[in-house]
Amino acid sequence: MIPEEEEPNFGIFKDCLSTSVISRLAPDSGKKKRAIKGRKNEIKPVAKTTTAGDGENDAAELAEFIEYLAEEVFPSLPAEVRLLSYAAVQDDAELVDKYATPLDSALLESLIKPMPLSVADSLCSYGLIQDPSNLDRFFEPALSTYVTAVTTPPPEHTPAVLASRPDGCEICQREHLPLTYHHLIPRQVHAKVVKRGWHKEWELNKVAWLCRACHSFVHKIGSNELLAQELYSVDLLLEREDVQRWAAWVSKIRWKSR
Repeated sequence: MIPEEEEPNFGIFKDCLSTSVISRLAPDSGKKKRAIKGRKNEIKPVAKTTTAGDGENDAAELAEFIEYLAEEVFPSLPAEVRLLSYAAVQDDAELVDKYATPLDSALLESLIKPMPLSVADSLCSYGLIQDPSNLDRFFEPALSTYVTAVTTPPPEHTPAVLASRPDGCEICQREHLPLTYHHLIPRQVHAKVVKRGWHKEWELNKVAWLCRACHSFVHKIGSNELLAQELYSVDLLLEREDVQRWAAWVSKIRWKSR
């Protein structure tokens, strides 16, 4: 059971962890999901033998696996990590240095060492890692993203942006997930965009509200220049077949209400 005061950070951690898992198990990733293997007599997702067309069961099983994995890993993290926040790092300069990303290898090792043995076992069984020694490679992106997410200052939204915030992700339509705002014209190319006349300056702050998994996927399908030139609206993103396939697949992966 996750303590009430840790629930918000647990949700963010699960979301960051899901991005790592989903990116490796998405249909185009080439990895085949296998049965889950955890500690004996432990309540955990039950692996199912799925067949073509069994997408709903397959997605439900994956959601259960991610939930199970997050519930195994998060409580093993130090209390200061579980309760990390923007306010906390403002009050403690040592935390800023300690949890600077990319995470120091010694720190990463100290975070991974207390994890239950079932974690490596399950990841190996799912084909997410080849060997327990690969735990650091698997968890580094999720932990780094989590630290960044919980310590980033709250964004200064304009009233228009706040008013436009939807209930769910604008790509997969999943609700009750933490949403991030994706700059439809990436900030890294703002100067180039205006100089070359691709967009007007007033258009630069257009955003889409995306779950972390969809946000990560969007940045994988093209460079900042391509996003700025060709994929600068949600409608344009959703016209792409790869985005449609991704949305149809990831939308089936939903968390159980706590």
